[in-house]
Amino acid sequence: MTRHVVIGTAGHVDHGKTALVKALTGIDTDRWAEEKRRGITIDIGFARLHLAGDLEASIVDVPGHEDFVRNMLAGATGVDVALLVVAADEGVMPQTREHLAILEFLSVKHGVIAITKADLAEPDWIELVEAEIGERLAESSIDWSSPIRVSALTGVGVEDLRAALAETCGRAEGRSKEDLFRLPVDRVFSVAGAGTVVTGTTWSGSVRVGDDVRVLPGELEARVRNVEVHGDSAEEALPGRRTALALAGLYRKDIARGHVVVAEDSWRETRAVDVIISLLPQSRPFTQRTRVRFHLGTAEVMARVTPEGEDIAPGTSGGARLRLEEPLVCRWGDLGVLRSYSPVTTIGGCVVVDPWPPARPRRPVGLAARASRDTAERLVALVESAGARGVAVADLPIRVGIPTGTLQQALASASERVVHANNRLLAMQVLAAARDATMTAVREYHQLHPLEPGMPRELARKTVRGVKLANFVQAQLVAERAIVLEGETVRLTSHQAGLTERQAEVGQALQTELAAAGPHGRTLVELGATANAETRQVVEYFVRQGTAVRVGADRYYDREALDRVSRTILQEVQRTGEAAPAQLREKTGLSRKYLIPLLEWMDTRSLTMRVGDSRRVGPAGEKALQALDRKSEESVS
Repeated sequence: MTRHVVIGTAGHVDHGKTALVKALTGIDTDRWAEEKRRGITIDIGFARLHLAGDLEASIVDVPGHEDFVRNMLAGATGVDVALLVVAADEGVMPQTREHLAILEFLSVKHGVIAITKADLAEPDWIELVEAEIGERLAESSIDWSSPIRVSALTGVGVEDLRAALAETCGRAEGRSKEDLFRLPVDRVFSVAGAGTVVTGTTWSGSVRVGDDVRVLPGELEARVRNVEVHGDSAEEALPGRRTALALAGLYRKDIARGHVVVAEDSWRETRAVDVIISLLPQSRPFTQRTRVRFHLGTAEVMARVTPEGEDIAPGTSGGARLRLEEPLVCRWGDLGVLRSYSPVTTIGGCVVVDPWPPARPRRPVGLAARASRDTAERLVALVESAGARGVAVADLPIRVGIPTGTLQQALASASERVVHANNRLLAMQVLAAARDATMTAVREYHQLHPLEPGMPRELARKTVRGVKLANFVQAQLVAERAIVLEGETVRLTSHQAGLTERQAEVGQALQTELAAAGPHGRTLVELGATANAETRQVVEYFVRQGTAVRVGADRYYDREALDRVSRTILQEVQRTGEAAPAQLREKTGLSRKYLIPLLEWMDTRSLTMRVGDSRRVGPAGEKALQALDRKSEESVS
């Protein structure tokens, strides 16, 4: 299987990058008439290079002029191997240093150094240039090969450079196909018969002809009509390849450099990013609301910096939140470059720690743990920082940078500190606190309201932050038989409503009084319950037990007394077919004050039905009368 690698050039203007690429590939990457006229590269160009055996490379040629560093940044994205070009007759220049810093901020792992225009300098001078380069590269994070002296004009050293590139590219790490697809767009154009075409380096995942994709920011939808990889037609675009996609359903004007083509729903744009920033020694300190240019992928947006703690000093690192003036798409672990607002120079780099930070708190917290290279450690740190909100499992590939193919492994490694709850992850400590809060609240409610069957479930939910968390905790406690859910109440498994000795005495007096009140019943005021909360609790306990009945808001009846007057009313309505309140008042001896609330209570239970001002027997009333007739027949027999 052919291996594909992306090589990116870097170096000062007029140091011969484009000429060197042409010497290696035979392709002139300067496409524009303006580039030909001025003799400098303005925008990024591309050329294919066969290295050795099954190793293929795509060279991204970038401009070296300081006015076009933003274009260089767009071309440097997704580079596997850097080709640093230094002219033998000039040596290390300002853009040499700036491009080198950018490559280091972008965490390019491997690099090859080409000393170009070797035919224009004496060997002793070239040795001084190599020494100067070596002094700077000694502190570089990139693994550089020994410098190769070349001349694009005479061809000297070109084959040696090709061999060095082959050896270095052979050591470049491959990228996993088992991940979410993402392609930052660096060029957009139209082709007759193909429609809108976008190009870029596939950062992760894969996409096939016929797949549906989205373009972010903007949530544009399209379908992949054709795929080209390194200039050849293909059925599938794999990670680490220079890719061109013909997209059906989009106009050329809809897309620009900085957009990102994605395939899965997990991706979404953001206007805030938590990052770890590293500043160059010559930069200014980052204070609250410092305005910077943030380059990530092929995008450039303006941003304001909110440091995690104190100001970030030059030559140091620190956590911060970037508030973006325009949306972009990013993922945990993405590397960005920061340039000053004015004058425009490269001042630092950053690594994304959270692409979707919460709105509160406004300052980021705990970024060091969430920047860990250990997958389980940063997963736990993110979930614990989320508190009761938890983290959606579907967000993990983006927020924690976990390839989809290793997601389950990551979850298993964090299982001692994280629990899976309804497609979300919660920290064990958050879950334990929610469980304790629920159990404590229910226990205390029983102590305050011993006669009630349980605590209202909605009230119990409010003891935990978040309805979803509250429901999960209650379900978990039910499964463990610690609590019982009955309707809309929740109680401890051990709880049984019952009267204390004193309450039993109060209850006996209340039952006697209600029985004596007969069809008139008693209100809470008449029972003295407004002055004694215990009296109200006891009478409500009798209602739940069925020995007393509440009619209306606060009038209570002895069950047997209420049954007797209800039967009298039903029998009278049955006898006449339809009875008015005046007729029923005469039959029961009750005034309207007592009769009307009783009739309304019977209406709500379908014992009676209101017709105008009169009453007829309702469905439940018919059943009650039939049961009464059967009981009479049994007693006679």
